Amino acid sequence: MKRICRVLFSRYAISALFFIGELLLLGLLLSYASGYSYVFAVISTLINAAVVISLLDRDVNPEFKVSWLVAISFVPFFGAILYVIFYSRKLSRRDVVNIKKMKERYSLGDKNRNLRTNRALSSLAELDVSAAGRACALLNDDFTASLYRGADLKYFSDGAEMYSAMLNDLAQAEKYIFLEYFIIAEGRMWDGIREILIKKSKEGVDVRVLYDDIGCMKTLPASFASKLASHGIACTVFGRVSPVLTANHNNRDHRKITVIDGKIAYTGGINLADEYANLQERFGHWKDSAVRLEGEGAWGLAAEFMQMWKMLGRTFANEDEYYHSRYEAPETEGYCQPFTDGPLNNPENPIEAAYLQMIDSAKHILYITTPYYAVEESMQQSLCIAADAGVDVRLMVPAIPDKKYAYMVAETYWGELLEHGVKIYKYTPGFIHAKSVLVDREVALIGSTNMDYRTFQLHYECS
Repeated sequence: MKRICRVLFSRYAISALFFIGELLLLGLLLSYASGYSYVFAVISTLINAAVVISLLDRDVNPEFKVSWLVAISFVPFFGAILYVIFYSRKLSRRDVVNIKKMKERYSLGDKNRNLRTNRALSSLAELDVSAAGRACALLNDDFTASLYRGADLKYFSDGAEMYSAMLNDLAQAEKYIFLEYFIIAEGRMWDGIREILIKKSKEGVDVRVLYDDIGCMKTLPASFASKLASHGIACTVFGRVSPVLTANHNNRDHRKITVIDGKIAYTGGINLADEYANLQERFGHWKDSAVRLEGEGAWGLAAEFMQMWKMLGRTFANEDEYYHSRYEAPETEGYCQPFTDGPLNNPENPIEAAYLQMIDSAKHILYITTPYYAVEESMQQSLCIAADAGVDVRLMVPAIPDKKYAYMVAETYWGELLEHGVKIYKYTPGFIHAKSVLVDREVALIGSTNMDYRTFQLHYECS
């Protein structure tokens, strides 16, 4: 009963009621205005025309334009108003200033970074020109996307394995800990992490936690941030839910990042909730993946966290260079390139571009795992062309979906893929949440990114 009351009277439920009320009020106003048929018809026609012209002039994909044109055509004026509220967002002055400062810091101002990246690019080009080309493209699209050589990476195909390793690394932290997650949920997984964070904070370690408000709306109490603050842990929330209809609710922080002392970092599809480590069963066995990155490449994920922390108006008591580790991992043969994507990059989409480049570069095999599939025509056709060219293209999706409507959308794409020889597999033990791409057993991508419109256009992501 207490839980039901808490849900009913939570700020999320109240905000939802406000949203519904605002939509009903807008409908009533439109109904009232339609009584003045001639005046309303003229005004609505002018507004529709202005919105359509603005929409056609936007540098976005054609599918986006067509979907909104259909909505505006079927529900004139009302559809135009919804578009203005949700999708005509422009960068605020603060966002523009922050982006400029971050570019100066992470791109123009860090000469050592440019020097290291250029050296890594040169050595990579000697091994694989096309791989070096992909790295260059990411450098152009994302100013934090440095290329690192000699990074020691470990892949986890299971959340429980990653969780165990992460606990061990967190316990060794000496300087700082950064956590940025779309979902944090109270439970056994978070209890183990929180215990270490509190201990480390008491030891003087700089501990910072960043989480998404909508991602955690069912999993965390409103007092979560203040409770962490009482233990000396800095905590901030991305995109607090408000009872006002705004485009800001569309843009979520979907990243999964852990950084320890700038020398060890984790990313992938795993959030900090029990089902991700199969500490509780949800949609059958939860299949996920992550990577542990040790060495210079960890700084790439630290820079991504700092970018978001500053964008939310928070500061660092120490200079950025304080967080840059001087630790060097054992030399390895591989290369890694942490990078981000998000609404601030639009109309450029580094992650979508990376997917397309990897698909187009495949010569022998192309394996993809994704929980959701709702892509643009260009990516659909790229997969079909790769299969037609003889590439062994395989797509693995959940057998037990967490969102049935998303699964139904994904099914609409499968017929064409199968016709062109793409093999589609279902993960029968349960829900596969892993987001990964493997090309010719030489290049792989792993991170927080789904293969859908929200990932490529609306969410802040990392890979």
